[in-house]
Amino acid sequence: MVGARYAPADPTLPQPWRALIDGNNGNIYYWNPTTNVTQYDRPSPPGGSVAPPPSVVSRPNSQGSAQASGIQNGSFSANSAGYGSSAMGTGSAGGQRHSGAGTYDDSNGDGSAAKRPRMEACAKASPAEVEAYRKKHEVTVMGEDVPAPFMSFEAAGFPPEVLKELLKAGFQAPSPIQAQSWPIVMQQKDVVAVAKTGSGKTLGYLVPSFIHLQNHKNNSRMGPTVLVLAPTRELATQIEDECVKFTKSSKISSTCLYGGAPKGPQIRDIERGADIVIATPGRLNDLLETKKVSLGQVSYLVLDEADRMLDMGFEPQIRKILKEIPPKRQTLMYTATWPKEVRKMAGDFLKNPVQVNIGNTDLLTANKSITQHVEMVPHYEKQRRAEQIIRSQEPGSRIIIFCSTKRMCDTLSRNLGRDFGAAAIHGDKTQQERESVLSLFKNGKAPILVATDVAARGLDVKDVRVVINYDFPTGIEDYVHRIGRTGRAGATGTAYTFFSKDKDGKYAKGLIKILEGANQEVIPELREMASGGGYGGGGSYGGRSSF
Repeated sequence: MVGARYAPADPTLPQPWRALIDGNNGNIYYWNPTTNVTQYDRPSPPGGSVAPPPSVVSRPNSQGSAQASGIQNGSFSANSAGYGSSAMGTGSAGGQRHSGAGTYDDSNGDGSAAKRPRMEACAKASPAEVEAYRKKHEVTVMGEDVPAPFMSFEAAGFPPEVLKELLKAGFQAPSPIQAQSWPIVMQQKDVVAVAKTGSGKTLGYLVPSFIHLQNHKNNSRMGPTVLVLAPTRELATQIEDECVKFTKSSKISSTCLYGGAPKGPQIRDIERGADIVIATPGRLNDLLETKKVSLGQVSYLVLDEADRMLDMGFEPQIRKILKEIPPKRQTLMYTATWPKEVRKMAGDFLKNPVQVNIGNTDLLTANKSITQHVEMVPHYEKQRRAEQIIRSQEPGSRIIIFCSTKRMCDTLSRNLGRDFGAAAIHGDKTQQERESVLSLFKNGKAPILVATDVAARGLDVKDVRVVINYDFPTGIEDYVHRIGRTGRAGATGTAYTFFSKDKDGKYAKGLIKILEGANQEVIPELREMASGGGYGGGGSYGGRSSF
């Protein structure tokens, strides 16, 4: 990456235009600090015959299609379709939300520092490199003028403070969903992203939202600018944790709204002002009905785990919420599966979206980074076998054990707790109890979490080494979601599944398809079971059409 620099002073340029030299290719381009416009055509003097320069200039990208001049050679500059100025906008009290490492000093004190472009450029990938990257990472895209992926964090041209946090978090390069969705989002296009859990989708939409806020200087006390909808309070609070972590060096404000907790503190957070609101549909609807929150300023909307929100019956609430949001907005939808219900919702809510698929979206598939073991274990042997697996791991390894009932969660947690640090989480726990259990699990004081499906839905904890399906779930799709708690963000993981011929035999065929699709071993007993019976009973498997 080569920085741009000022060209020698040119007295013939109309004021206040300045000439800059692109450090990557040596070309001269021009910047107007008053309007924050950059362009390659030499500006005309006032009153000349040439019209004023447009705010966005289209130039060919690496795929031969047009893109805004703010994204040059893979770099993101100040007028990139409304993104990328180096300083954050004004906060709710009129102060600066952010003026960190990515800003210039305003030695003149005239406020122009916030308008200066980030003078960086990155070498763009060739069409062959783009094709090779997409093939390697199983990335497919559908839409008009889809830009090349950002194959490195530097190529994205993020503000230095954001880049610093990404590197500090230990990430070496963008995940495939981040690499391909970031340049699309930065062009202000709607996006549908279909990717398995653990793909890095949270930062896929959060990082561009921070840059979006730099250019939308709303009064946060009048309502949020960014809204993220998530199906569960666990997922919502985890998104909030990531949001806080990556905005530590700024004054971007955020809050989390979810049921099962008192409304008072959440309402006070809204009244104080929040640029970003992360919410479950039920609680947000409650606050909308009582006029405690306004969505009239939302211009960046995210629907995370859209398929799960539909599975949980949130579609009516989502439709109510979207009626409160201005139609002029950018909408991003993230989903692990692509059934017809999700396709319909995407068609209703998004405008000319670009679809990004990671992996094969036509079939339900498991993460190939997870080693799957299926074992025929009678009920009376399950606890002993679970203890063997726990002892085979390094002390303190995070393990999630899934049970089918709340009662079994409590019983198993209590029994395992005699020799290991274990805690249970399920729907009968209060919000305070759930948060306490998750805290113990994350900090290692209770490295074994015994959970039901609903309680663990959306759970995103780093470095879960093992998942144990103590009881098989009520569907193949839930099986894929369960084991997806491990092997996240590029890590590897292991899943053990206790299988019973009498109770679980109907899922044998579907389970074999998942195992074979992920290149996993299929034990003879499972094949024998599948040959003697069908598959079904509450789980869905099969084709998912393209958008």
